[in-house]
Amino acid sequence: MEKFDQEIWNCIDVLKRGGIILYPTDTVWGIGCDATNADAVDKVFALKKRQENKALICLVSNFKMLEQYVENVPETAYDILKYATKPTTIIYDQPYHIAENLVSDDNTLGIRVVRDTFCSGLIKKLKKPIVSTSANISSQPTPQSFDQITPQILKGVDYVVNLDRSKKSPKPSAIIKLSNDGQVKVIRK
Repeated sequence: MEKFDQEIWNCIDVLKRGGIILYPTDTVWGIGCDATNADAVDKVFALKKRQENKALICLVSNFKMLEQYVENVPETAYDILKYATKPTTIIYDQPYHIAENLVSDDNTLGIRVVRDTFCSGLIKKLKKPIVSTSANISSQPTPQSFDQITPQILKGVDYVVNLDRSKKSPKPSAIIKLSNDGQVKVIRK
């Protein structure tokens, strides 16, 4: 089995058991878990020392999966994602079939449709979205490379993916909030 495929299966084994992983995303190195498992989401909050009212995002592999977790995907979302030149997270109203502790108090959730080969492959094989949050303790700088990830994070996850450790991370994704009432708000460019 190719190393790439083996890394995906190693992650799936951990994710299905409710564990958390450290993995390369289409943006920065991320901490992740099964986005439908509330206990696993709690572990991510605890590791990051993040307040639960501070939202996390999740990743899906394609539009079809997006539609399984958002009650009403605004048409504008498809246009934004189709023409985006960099990874773009959209905050949607009324997510469902997702861990309740991932959903913000205002009933929204940030979701990114990934184009990254590893992330997409992992999500497709898991058949569920995964949480994605930067690999740092809350309020600490986001690591720009694997070497900048603290030992506390490395030791706090159940599995560390052994791919792309030498590459520099691009910037975090753009974030756009799309409300069902038609409002569009750019949160991060």
